[in-house]
Amino acid sequence: MAHLKDHPLFLLLSTGILLGFYFPVGKLGATAGIDPLVWALVISLVPGLLLAAASWAKDRSAVQLPHLGFALVSGLLAYVIPNALTFAALPHVGSGYMSLMFAFSPVVTAAVSMLAGVRPPSGQLLLGVGFGFAGAALIALSRNAFALEEQGHWLWLAFLVPVSLGFGNVFRTARWPQGMAPLRMAAVTNLVAVIPLVLLLVLWGRDGAVMQALHSPGLLLLQAAISAAMFTVFFRLQWVGGPTYLSQIGYVAAAVGLLAGVGLLGERYPPLVWAGAAAIAAGVVVSNWRRT
Repeated sequence: MAHLKDHPLFLLLSTGILLGFYFPVGKLGATAGIDPLVWALVISLVPGLLLAAASWAKDRSAVQLPHLGFALVSGLLAYVIPNALTFAALPHVGSGYMSLMFAFSPVVTAAVSMLAGVRPPSGQLLLGVGFGFAGAALIALSRNAFALEEQGHWLWLAFLVPVSLGFGNVFRTARWPQGMAPLRMAAVTNLVAVIPLVLLLVLWGRDGAVMQALHSPGLLLLQAAISAAMFTVFFRLQWVGGPTYLSQIGYVAAAVGLLAGVGLLGERYPPLVWAGAAAIAAGVVVSNWRRT
């Protein structure tokens, strides 16, 4: 098993599968009345503490000040903005379709990566991203997403999720502090992300929502466990695969979100959705064909 920790495909699939369960569990949280900001806080705070303990057991050196600045920007782009938007929009657009917003992040990531010259993707990887994008577009069109009226503003807010993720993916690779291990980076980034989330809860007068969320401890613990496992492999994947390869977790998560939406929440999708899912799967295969 030791060699798997640096195997790109293993890291991609495990991270994407865990991320995919965010959506059905997040929808259950929204149904239970848990505030989106509180949900995002749980995703960062509990895994951050667990990962910090694991990191401290391996390396007890102090965290340097530049690491905190990096972690703050990374946390805003990767966690605070996407999670708050995701769990706010989930009740309005559904778990399966919200997961598809993550499938657009590879396109944004590839574009930003090439423009910034930060580990630009190979032709093979771009082809895989193209397949995945085509699949995501098919799924979006199957819902006639661009013709929504009542939920239209939620759709546009949801599109900010892949934009934030794409810039975050490239930023982490470009500015990763030298010598900082992925596990410690996961811990610090999550814990620093807690600060703006707490500030938003207080400024918006929603700190009482924390007590309300405690009425659903099972859901909170389930999401915290999924998040802790996901972040353990997420930063390792960033380290090994680079920004564009990492961003394909959106494709895997989209497929898992669809399957979980059907199996766990009783959601139903037309045939065009499954054609799109097949294209997404083809994109992952192309990206990893003969990859070492």
